Amino acid sequence: MTSQPLEALRRAITERGGRLVVLTGAGISAESGIPTFRGPEGFWTAGSRVYRPQELATQRMFSANPTVVWPWYLWRQSECAKAEPNAAHRALVRIEAALEDRFTLVTQNVDGLHHRSGSSSERTMEIHGNINAHRCAAGCGTRAALPTLDGVGPACEFDERWKPALTCSRCGEWMRPHVLWFDEYYDEAQYRFESAIRATEAADALVVVGTTGATSLPAHMLEIARNRAIPIIDVNPDDNPFARAAARSPGGWLRCPATQGMVAIAAALGA
Repeated sequence: MTSQPLEALRRAITERGGRLVVLTGAGISAESGIPTFRGPEGFWTAGSRVYRPQELATQRMFSANPTVVWPWYLWRQSECAKAEPNAAHRALVRIEAALEDRFTLVTQNVDGLHHRSGSSSERTMEIHGNINAHRCAAGCGTRAALPTLDGVGPACEFDERWKPALTCSRCGEWMRPHVLWFDEYYDEAQYRFESAIRATEAADALVVVGTTGATSLPAHMLEIARNRAIPIIDVNPDDNPFARAAARSPGGWLRCPATQGMVAIAAALGA
């Protein structure tokens, strides 16, 4: 592992007292065994039809067929619940404790592992939501933890006994998973879109872990960091746009798994 990115990060954050933004994606949770969204585990069979995740994870599908969408999300939630935070998640907790208000964590992951490892709600922005919560689909404002329901499994059918737990206690409409769907837009109220942008605009370094930046907000964060010429450090075993941008920045590419890279970064920052 090259020392240049770690030294650039140490100078920007430790020596100069700078602000750090960390952006995490699926790669950090892969080492905890979280099923991939677009991989084979993302497909879902209802009756004789096989649905792609890009079909299921939409407001349009939920409005038409909530009893098709909910079993898939309940199964994904149950798979996430089996996973445990790994060394990369724990390293981020140590970094937050060391930097306090100079630290912001922005995550694309909905699995909740950052919170379970000890990352604070105040400094952690779940820009794609959290699969462990649900909210009123009619927008009345009700939001609650998603309960664990019996009978959830691969390709399970909707069980009518689940309906009371998935009904809004205030207005009686369906509850929906608290996640950003493909046909929806980022906003501040639900996904802290503006807060993530402001944090990046004020950052003195950007660390990216386990993502290729396929969605619009991470790509925008990268563009902000590039325009400001701050160190970008990408932690990823595979080539991707963030790695190439990091190589051209004062930072660099750590070509390694998330756990190895984040433990090294925490050590470099004295965490």
